[in-house]
Amino acid sequence: MVKSSNQGYPRLGEKREWKFLLEHLWSHKIDEAEFTAQTKALRLANLKKQQAAGVDLIPVADYSNYDHVLDIAAAFGAVPQRFGKFTEKLSLTDYYSVARGTKDAVAAEMTKWFNTNYHYIVPELDHVQFKLLDNRWLTYYNEAKAELGIDGKPVILGPVSFLKLSKVNDDYVRGELLAQLLDELLPLYVQVFHELGAAGAKWVQLDEPTLVTTDKAELDLYRHALDVLHEAAPEVNVLVQTYFASLDYYTDIVNLPAEGFGLDFVHDHGENLQSLQKYGFPETKVLAAGVVDGRNIWRSDLTAKQELISQLREQVASAQLWLQPSNSLLHVPITTANESKLDPVIKNGLAFADQKLAEIVTLTKAANGEVVTAELTASKTALDQLNHSEHRNNPAVTQAVKEILAAPTERHSAYPERVKAQQVLNLPLLPTTTIGSFPQSAEVRSHRKAWRKGDLSTADYQAFLDQEAKRWLKIQEDLDIDVLVHGEFERTDMVEYFGQKLKGFTTTQNGWVQSYGSRGVKPPVVFGDVQWTEPITVRDTVFAQQQTSKLVKGMLTSAVTIINWSFVRDDLAKNLVADQIGLALRHEVKALEDAGIKIIQVDEPALREGLPLKPRYRADYLANAVKAFKITTTGVKDETQIHTHMCYSDFEDILPAISALDADVISIESSRSHGESIKAFEQTKYDKQIGLGVYDIHSPRVPSVEEIEQNIDRALQVIDIHQFWINPDCGLKTRKEPETIAALRNMVQARNNVRAKLGVTE
Repeated sequence: MVKSSNQGYPRLGEKREWKFLLEHLWSHKIDEAEFTAQTKALRLANLKKQQAAGVDLIPVADYSNYDHVLDIAAAFGAVPQRFGKFTEKLSLTDYYSVARGTKDAVAAEMTKWFNTNYHYIVPELDHVQFKLLDNRWLTYYNEAKAELGIDGKPVILGPVSFLKLSKVNDDYVRGELLAQLLDELLPLYVQVFHELGAAGAKWVQLDEPTLVTTDKAELDLYRHALDVLHEAAPEVNVLVQTYFASLDYYTDIVNLPAEGFGLDFVHDHGENLQSLQKYGFPETKVLAAGVVDGRNIWRSDLTAKQELISQLREQVASAQLWLQPSNSLLHVPITTANESKLDPVIKNGLAFADQKLAEIVTLTKAANGEVVTAELTASKTALDQLNHSEHRNNPAVTQAVKEILAAPTERHSAYPERVKAQQVLNLPLLPTTTIGSFPQSAEVRSHRKAWRKGDLSTADYQAFLDQEAKRWLKIQEDLDIDVLVHGEFERTDMVEYFGQKLKGFTTTQNGWVQSYGSRGVKPPVVFGDVQWTEPITVRDTVFAQQQTSKLVKGMLTSAVTIINWSFVRDDLAKNLVADQIGLALRHEVKALEDAGIKIIQVDEPALREGLPLKPRYRADYLANAVKAFKITTTGVKDETQIHTHMCYSDFEDILPAISALDADVISIESSRSHGESIKAFEQTKYDKQIGLGVYDIHSPRVPSVEEIEQNIDRALQVIDIHQFWINPDCGLKTRKEPETIAALRNMVQARNNVRAKLGVTE
């Protein structure tokens, strides 16, 4: 019989219980004992829900106290030496120090998990001697078995992927070093597998997501690892799990020494299915087929999924087939049950994690011959109502996009002419600014909550927001920052805020997903045609500009970032949705300029995040991204300075696209990656203005003046002083006020020191 499976379940909790437990521990509102007890209860509740749903193969050890890659590093003693030397399991304090930094130790680097908005902690393997400090997989397997009678499927990131996602001397592990480290690491995996086998574990899900991006030369490393594990623990069946793309070396990979392979049949561009039909599948192995989208929130067309499953069953026997989501459900919210305010037509078209598991169980029942007529009818009715609604059929939007694309989308003048026109801004050499947001204090959040509940009037709430903006404008003036921002106190999230203001978007009540650590985001939902109906940011930006003689930036989020950080309708190509959003934002840019705002920042932090994993699809993606950005930004006068911002990126391979955006100033993350972003500009000369972030905002530590000064000096070795801006890595919303002010004060002082050293007097 066909079985149902799941790869991983969301950590946050239906109402972010996990997030609040972490933050209460960090703020000493609860102790470690209470934290441990409450997280266990939450973990078991998640398992019990999957058990009740009827999932046959339930993942265990997919839980984390922060990040699953950090879990591997901590369990195997791969902790940077600056945090100490460990010979036994890390305490929670030590574990969180790696992720968040300490007064004396910079936090470990954080970067995107493939092309998602989840961030993982990058292991640093310099001078590391691997040692198994914590078999967490055995602990969680035994817990599920003892507490709930679940014979779970432990989930562990595979050794090759772990190493390829790690760094040594600031470079990702490759080549001979990869092979050497693999031999050092494998004995620890052997011990884990042996102990799991002894405890009765029948299957282990070995996540090797790098198999979808590997070159053929590295396949021997995966083969070697699987050979070693099979020999050491032959009683354990290994499911090698891949996701997010297709296998380029399909026949080589599915014939590796493992008992099963998990393939993504949703985000593979149809290529995994083509390979399966062309080459078949090993008769003795399990195919764990990802047939339901684990990254988006739309209800599945179950009839279409049944057709896909029929095609799979032509190649794979029923007893060897598992049905599951395309990837871990970490990337979607938990349940639509708590969404009481959504338009019923939209809500009925949604499927969060719990609903996706119900879909998997339904499809499994159908594959096994059970009658599921009611479920199929409900699915078809819901999708038909949504797709035929006026939300998705707005002819005015279609015509407006057609018209804007028929006209040139370029600035009036080339950059050399624009930069001359922008001298009217009278900016100093090495101007300082911030990326946009300032701390969202408990007071800000409490006022917002009171306003939403109706306990605070709109007028009083706006008065409070204005007061906060005025206060932070004064702080920025006192710090002598050159280009100011109004602080974004009215925005819960840089994408959700625009989703609340544009037609065609909606927001959820509890649609939270984990971004990094305890940071949850609530992506807006693009459910229909997108349209600008009224000014969004103009009132607050103009108010801020009226409070100061210094320049204030207008702050927008660009189309591709909105796409990548939203749940986007799946009945229309994403590039067409991006064009709609780009046009809506073009109206907002023009409204800001007409209101007298001279600098407008259109953030595109997720540009590279959405870059397809397969190089063959990247040119089209980047061309469409540039097109959408230019739709937004090219209607302004030469004197108006357009900024953009990017973070968490390896920039070398997209520098041509960054330049093609034709923004006057770009700011990018640099210090969190320990300055590696600078390498891109050592190899390629950038012809516009740029700010390389000079300190990491994701850690509570305050960088010293000397540290920031060194970062500036390093950047000025490859970037002309007339092009360079001084700014933090990213927005400051998640930081506390004292550390924010102290860090910015040090940033300005470091800039002043650099100017003094260079003899700059202007």
